[in-house]
Amino acid sequence: MNKATWLGLLVGFGGIILGNLLEGGHMSSLMQLTAFIIVLAGTIGAVMVSSSEKDLKTGLALAKSAFRAEESEIKERITEIVDCSRLAKKESILALEPRLNAIKDPLLKGVLRCVIDGVEVNTIRDIYETQIQTEEDELLSGAKIWADAGGFAPTIGIIGAVLGLIHVMGNLTDTSKLGAGIAVAFVATVYGVSSANLLFLPLGNKLKKNVHNTTREKMMILEGGLLVASGINPVLLEQKLHAFLYSNEK
Repeated sequence: MNKATWLGLLVGFGGIILGNLLEGGHMSSLMQLTAFIIVLAGTIGAVMVSSSEKDLKTGLALAKSAFRAEESEIKERITEIVDCSRLAKKESILALEPRLNAIKDPLLKGVLRCVIDGVEVNTIRDIYETQIQTEEDELLSGAKIWADAGGFAPTIGIIGAVLGLIHVMGNLTDTSKLGAGIAVAFVATVYGVSSANLLFLPLGNKLKKNVHNTTREKMMILEGGLLVASGINPVLLEQKLHAFLYSNEK
């Protein structure tokens, strides 16, 4: 479980609910099914229209990572790269071939395979930098659906407010229906603004940061694999790779 995400949602929405209670309000006044349906369905519909099916699937998959704790394996990758560097320094690049099957990370395995096969360093870099950039663009497009939802939700909330006021104006002679219409009008606005600023936009920002961190880790793996081919001292290689790691943890 990602404690920061869950705690942030608890503090954000909890603060609104607590403030409402301190002002003498009641929970029931914030529970409006009609307003909820208008804002939720309207926002989802707008996001679906503005995004591709692939982006929607990617965005939903990314959202799971924001709510669960995922341990990075980057330290293990650094250890693998340094071990490969020591072996290549001690024997030769070809000595790495028997170790490839034991390497779990597909990027590192691919880079080392190219190194063993004698592919030029610049060619390897161009191939994998393009691949990493393409993957990052696809992931950022998925993360963007949450930022889009944050942009649409307040406007949909205003639409809900207008619909509520239309209902009020159409029933001015029936005072029993005025309260319900006004409630929908104001609560729809609250739903739209609060969901955008406490859920959708923060979630989108967090996912974009996660994507950038993942890209940085992949670039570190690529750089590490290429440095193995250069015959760099394993100690210096480890220091250089840890510089990526410290930057990632800021």
